[in-house]
Amino acid sequence: MKIETLIKMANDISDFFNSEADKEDAAKGMLNHLLRSWDPRMRNEIVAYLHQDGSALSELSKKAVSQLEQK
Repeated sequence: MKIETLIKMANDISDFFNSEADKEDAAKGMLNHLLRSWDPRMRNEIVAYLHQDGSALSELSKKAVSQLEQK
């Protein structure tokens, strides 16, 4: 899958979870969504992008994606 598509998807998901007042809860919600809904290859690609550049990811996306490595 194109990285641009994954970035857009991640940022769209973060827009949804960003409505949470507690940003830790928002990051956990996004992380759980990524773990349940994204194929491992998609998760690996977005993690690699975060390490290479990551500039197009929202702050919440960066936080959730960085936690993917620990799972």
